[in-house]
Amino acid sequence: MGTAKARHILVAGEEECQKLKDQIDGGADFEELAKEHSQCPSGQSGGGLGEFCPGQMVKEFDEVVFNKEVGKVHGPVKTDFGYHLIEITDRE
Repeated sequence: MGTAKARHILVAGEEECQKLKDQIDGGADFEELAKEHSQCPSGQSGGGLGEFCPGQMVKEFDEVVFNKEVGKVHGPVKTDFGYHLIEITDRE
């Protein structure tokens, strides 16, 4: 398996995560919501995580990034950090 690029929004609660997903599905800008709401330092740059290989992220994150459809926003995805919305931007 190759590499992937993704961006995410991390929040504490599943309900908040679902509300953000609904906003994105309704046309809201992923990067803007990441800057406003994400608790991850990556939020300041629109949630971008750059390129990574399998095993570099936590298991639940990897399962989404390396198996789900590219270009869609997936989530809420629960990890030890909280709840994520994950957009896979590229995968090789």
